Amino acid sequence: MQRQTALKRQKERARIEKQREKTANRLERRHDKGSSGGLAPGEDPDIAGIVPGPQPPAID
Repeated sequence: MQRQTALKRQKERARIEKQREKTANRLERRHDKGSSGGLAPGEDPDIAGIVPGPQPPAID
């Protein structure tokens, strides 16, 4: 009976630790996302840095 209780506690600690890590990762991503604003206002991030005209051949 005590072994089951110990396993429950261990699982609960692991769950709490994993949740802390996820929260920390979310905060870190949010911070990185906010600080990476290197685009000019009104510039579309999907096409930033694309040069119009002929493209170099793909290397096989």
